[in-house]
Amino acid sequence: MVNFLEIWSKVWPFLVAILFFGLLISIHELGHFTFAKLFKVKVNEFALGMGPAIFKKKKGDTTYALRLLPIGGYVSMEGEDEESTDENAFNRKKVWQKIIIVAAGAIMNLILGVVIVATCLSMEDLIGTNQIHSFEKNAVSQQSGLEVGDQILEINGHRVFSDMDISFLMTRSEDGIYDMTVRRDGEKVELSDVKFETTVEQGYTLIKYDFIIRGVEPNFLNVVTNAFKQTASIGRLVWLSLFDLVTGKFGLSDLSGPVGTVNILADITSSAVESRANLISALTLMAFVSINIGIFNLLPLPALDGGRLFFLAVEGIRRKPINPKYEGYVHGAGLVLLLLLMVVVTFNDILNLIKN
Repeated sequence: MVNFLEIWSKVWPFLVAILFFGLLISIHELGHFTFAKLFKVKVNEFALGMGPAIFKKKKGDTTYALRLLPIGGYVSMEGEDEESTDENAFNRKKVWQKIIIVAAGAIMNLILGVVIVATCLSMEDLIGTNQIHSFEKNAVSQQSGLEVGDQILEINGHRVFSDMDISFLMTRSEDGIYDMTVRRDGEKVELSDVKFETTVEQGYTLIKYDFIIRGVEPNFLNVVTNAFKQTASIGRLVWLSLFDLVTGKFGLSDLSGPVGTVNILADITSSAVESRANLISALTLMAFVSINIGIFNLLPLPALDGGRLFFLAVEGIRRKPINPKYEGYVHGAGLVLLLLLMVVVTFNDILNLIKN
């Protein structure tokens, strides 16, 4: 019994993490499915999970399937990847309807992210703002221009939506010196070369965050408002991280795929039962993953929803669709490249797990 409990204590966080990924994909596919049905598109199959089917039931024109592996899902629509003469086929719908159907999956992930962020904020004792409450003793940033009561609006030209932006945008600097825009006594003030103390540990430059931001007690209005603001912050974080990857600031070794993410989620999930703070951390990471999936899927890359949206935009401009055969070639090539990237990242995840 003791051995079973020990094994279960290690296994259940991974099961929760995997099921969470399954939920994210299910929500995504449910978005496509819901709007396909709303616009009377013939859906041949709506599947949750991948691999062999463990349950199937046909209702009307649609086969509903539950598949063995909880790591994906799909909506198979008539005329989605080929020409079809069926009046309810995807390819026979108006362009704006097809755009909504394709975008709905990513939008559902973004909405789920907002809901999780709002849940986290409602559990907090205080919600952080972008206003400085006080400084630590001998704070370098106070000596170089910041004052108590300043509301930070921009850091190095990037708008500050929430308190989350302050810490993230500060980590992007390597010298601890920033240009800031603050609101002080009702007026915007431009501050150049605001300095923070820095230290170097294991080759990384760390910025000392030497001021304390003001917090407000959560209520319905500020929870909802800040949920959208923090979702915008996370979304911008994803874009900037992708930019850093493309420009070489980070390498492929810094990416984490499903294996690494599940491992991190499992660790945080395991600690979530110990305290409310750990639970909030786990939910915040889940929100981050959901928003990340939503934004990544909207990138105009082949094989992603964003790639399909690009072709639909071209169709709207040309007033006629691109030959499905050629579009299929592009998405097929994109899928191969995406799978190769996943293999590389997953291999890196496994190596990191072995090393640790």
